[in-house]
Amino acid sequence: MKDQVRGKAEEMKGKATGNRAEELKGKARQTVGNAKRAIRDVKGDVREKKK
Repeated sequence: MKDQVRGKAEEMKGKATGNRAEELKGKARQTVGNAKRAIRDVKGDVREKKK
């Protein structure tokens, strides 16, 4: 969640300042956050199946 929020903030900052690199960096950080969340979800599903 932290990566997603931080990434969105960086993206908005990049858009506001016209800094395309900052905007893309924010989008990349959001993607990392989404991937981490997906991995956590899969791990949780695997743990539930083991029970």
